[in-house]
Parts: sequence; structure tokens; C-alpha cells
Amino acid sequence: MSIEKAIEIAAASVEMEGFKIDEKSREWCQLFLQGEISMEQYILLTKDKIGVPA
Repeated sequence: MSIEKAIEIAAASVEMEGFKIDEKSREWCQLFLQGEISMEQYILLTKDKIGVPA
């Protein structure tokens, strides 16, 4: 399965729960799955985006 397809399926699952996944979050997820950023970096980016202190 491609990374893009995995993200699409995961986003659909999250959206079924009533949440919205924006394009920036999808981009960060792709970078994480490709090994270009760490899980810690992904979490920090996400927390910063929603205004949660690190």
C-alpha cells in the first residue's frame, strides 16, 4: 500500500469520528511515514499548530 493511500484511509477513519484533517497535517504525516521527520517533530508541529505549549 502506498503512503498516500494509507494517509487517505487513516484520514477517512478520523473524519468518520467527526474530526477534520487539513492538508498541512497530511503533509506532516507523509513526511513522518517517509522517515523525513521524527515522531517527536510531528507531535511538536501538530501541538504548535493548535496552540498547545511544547
